[in-house]
Amino acid sequence: QVQLVESGGGLVQAGGSLRLSCAASGRTFSSYIMAWFRQGPGKEREFVGFINRSGSTYYADSVKGRLTISRDNAKNTVYLQMNSLKPEDTAVYYCAARTALPVGSIRSRDYEVWGQGTQVTVSS
Repeated sequence: QVQLVESGGGLVQAGGSLRLSCAASGRTFSSYIMAWFRQGPGKEREFVGFINRSGSTYYADSVKGRLTISRDNAKNTVYLQMNSLKPEDTAVYYCAARTALPVGSIRSRDYEVWGQGTQVTVSS
């Protein structure tokens, strides 16, 4: 069973940067579609972006140009680099893995495995 563990969250001022990491167990990490979602206070979980097996990425419009997803298959880790952070980026950030199909998706229900989440708070 694949397990995901996020790290790197914290408190940052608006305009600052953070890098989140998501470490995965399992020997077939390179075949997974990896995604990031977030859930702000009082909001529904929303799609942030995904990275496919070849390293191609897709982002929500709200984060395009500020947040970047990358992966290191040798380390079984996916990253979310967050720059120019805004207070509205405050949320619990979750990484997720789609193991069944090699197709990226913006729908949370398409991802079978989830991490526990890491809190990101952006102060104004």
